[in-house]
Amino acid sequence: MRRRSLLIAVPAGLATLAACGDDESDAGKASDSASPSAPETGAAPPPKIVDGPLPAITAGTKFGEKPTVAKGSGDPSKQLAVKTVIAGSGKTVAEGDFVVAHYLGQVWNSAKVFDNSYDRKTPLAIQLAQGSIIDGWRYALTGKKAGSRVQMAVPPTWGYGEQGNQQAGIKGTDTLVFVVDVRDAFNAKSSAKGSEVAQDNTDLPKVGANTDGKAPSIEVPDADAPKQLVSSYVIEGDGEEVGAENSVLVQYKGVLWDGGKEFDSTYGRGQLTSFSLQQVVKGWAQGLTGKKVGSRVLIVIPPELGYGDEPPQGSGIKKDSTLVFSVDILAKL
Repeated sequence: MRRRSLLIAVPAGLATLAACGDDESDAGKASDSASPSAPETGAAPPPKIVDGPLPAITAGTKFGEKPTVAKGSGDPSKQLAVKTVIAGSGKTVAEGDFVVAHYLGQVWNSAKVFDNSYDRKTPLAIQLAQGSIIDGWRYALTGKKAGSRVQMAVPPTWGYGEQGNQQAGIKGTDTLVFVVDVRDAFNAKSSAKGSEVAQDNTDLPKVGANTDGKAPSIEVPDADAPKQLVSSYVIEGDGEEVGAENSVLVQYKGVLWDGGKEFDSTYGRGQLTSFSLQQVVKGWAQGLTGKKVGSRVLIVIPPELGYGDEPPQGSGIKKDSTLVFSVDILAKL
C-alpha cells in the first residue's frame, strides 16, 4: 500500500462515494505511517513570521526537484521562520484554500528526513485550515503564490506540539524544516476550465456549463436510465489525462436518475475533496479514468457499478438506483 503523508488528514466528505465490500481497496485500511492532520491540542496563538535562520538547500534547487537540505546550524528560532526561495506568479494562496504541493520535511537538529512526497511521485492536496494541517504550514503558505518554493522552520508550538510524533521519530522538542513546492491552489469557487462540448443526446441528463463556482444544474430526462456506464465531457479541459491509479481533487454534485433529487455535493458543503480512484465506486473510477484535468464530466452510473442493493445508510439513495454526477476535475494527484 502506498505510504501516506504525515501531514494529511482523512478527507472530509465522500461518505457516499466510498467503495463497498472491496477487500482489495485501500479504503478503510490503517495507514502504515502516522497521518495526523494536526495535533489534538488547543490552538496556539499566531506566530511572528521571521526570516530565519534556515538551513541551506544544497541540491535539488529547482522548483519541483527533490531538495537536499543541510542540517540546522545553532539554535532555531522560537518563532516561525519562512523564506520564499523561488517566487511564483500563480494564484495567491488564501487561508482555507486547498494547496497542491510537493514537499520534504526533516528535523532541524539531525537533518533526518521524516517525510517527502517527491519519492512517492504524488503531490499532497490539503486544505490550509485549522485542524486539517499543522499550523506552521497554514501561516507560512498563506499569501504565497502558486509556482513558489517556500522553506520554513516550524517550532513544536506550530508543529506537533509537546507530544511530537512518535511514529515519525519527531520529538516534542524538535523544530521541523520543510521545503514546499506550491504547484496550485483551489477553493470552494474553483471550477472546470476548458471548451464547452455539445450535449446532443436527449436521452441523457444535461449539465450546466457555468464556471462561476456555483453548482451546475443537472436536468434528468423523462426517459429510461441507460443500462451501461455513461461518461462524457460537458467541458473539456486541456490538462493531463487521469489514470486509474491516480487520485484527484474535485468539485462534484450527485442526483438520482429517478426524480433528480440531489443526494451529495461539495458545493453544498463549501469544501473541495480529494480521493483515490481505487477507493470509490467502480462507476466513478471507470468514468474518470482517461478524462483530462480541467474538465467537467457527466457520469451516469448504473446500479451494478454504484451501490446496487447496498446503498450507504442515510444517503437517501434507494436500492438499485442509477446515479447521475457532474464532476469537475481540478487536479490530478
